[in-house]
Amino acid sequence: MYTDTIPTPDLAWQREALCAQTGADFFFPEPGSSVREAKRICGMCEMRTACLDYALAHDERFGVWGGLSEKERLHLRRTN
Repeated sequence: MYTDTIPTPDLAWQREALCAQTGADFFFPEPGSSVREAKRICGMCEMRTACLDYALAHDERFGVWGGLSEKERLHLRRTN
């Protein structure tokens, strides 16, 4: 039997991220809700770059990742 192996991404940064200690509510708010608190937390997080890199590489379409909202990540993808 032939099986493709897909490399598992290194997600060790997630254990260190401040969002893991805060809860998902800030980072996945209801539509139209503020993401200000999530961005404030991201701004203090040492894992912010790894988080944003992951979100861009895996086309995360919802929530705040690496300090950027869905719209901000979409804009970043389009300009690069």
